[in-house]
Amino acid sequence: MAQSPSPPPRLKPPLTCDARRERPGRRPPVRTGRAEKDFARALRGVARHVGDLIKAFEEGTVEQLSSLDALLRSYAAALLPWARVTAGRMLQDVNKRDADAWRALGSSISVQLHRDLQSAQMGEHMSRLLGEQVELIQSIPVKAAERVNEITRKGLVEGTRAAEHVEEIMRSGHVAESHAMLIARTEVARTASVLTEARAQSAGSTHYIWRTAGDSAVRPGHKAMEGKVCAWADPPAVDENGRIMHHHPGRIWNCRCYAEPIVSDDYD
Repeated sequence: MAQSPSPPPRLKPPLTCDARRERPGRRPPVRTGRAEKDFARALRGVARHVGDLIKAFEEGTVEQLSSLDALLRSYAAALLPWARVTAGRMLQDVNKRDADAWRALGSSISVQLHRDLQSAQMGEHMSRLLGEQVELIQSIPVKAAERVNEITRKGLVEGTRAAEHVEEIMRSGHVAESHAMLIARTEVARTASVLTEARAQSAGSTHYIWRTAGDSAVRPGHKAMEGKVCAWADPPAVDENGRIMHHHPGRIWNCRCYAEPIVSDDYD
């Protein structure tokens, strides 16, 4: 008696960046509020010290500004050991929270996926992120020094009164603090995004779903990305106020969006 043919294998749905998947989230976002708060407090301290160094020259003459430039750059160099410790603390916090987000899936993912996630080699990513964060911390006094030089040069070229550009130089401390806060907000989210991608790819993930914070502060271009399926290997084109930029969620200034990884279990 002839055997009946076996049924054809069930095909997995295609993944395209134009597709949207409206379904409950599988892996929760990384909770980075505490890490961002602590990192911001530390960087704000650096910016305030930059402001104090600049204010010390308030009663000085314009000729002393070259010494201020040297002082700010020396401070940047002296920050290196502290910056490594501070950045390392932030990275360890975010890394733990990313791992916790994966563990929150519990029994909803396979034993093999658990093993893949546990065996993920994160050292290279952590080392690269550490170097980037240290450089950004040191950039706070360096950017202030560059601003002092630019204002001084502009004043000489335009022939403005010394008092006018000295007053603008004194604002550099406030500018440094704004720069520090931007670094804290952006880099904690970027760290979480990079670590999520690294673990997801170690588990065989090739795509993710773009998720936003879901509130009124979400940018229009990011709101348009909500629910879209995107490839890790091909950062999507995102409208940033009329300028198209290619990036993953959480990888651009002040972005609170996150990637919800699609792993093999989603298609079993």
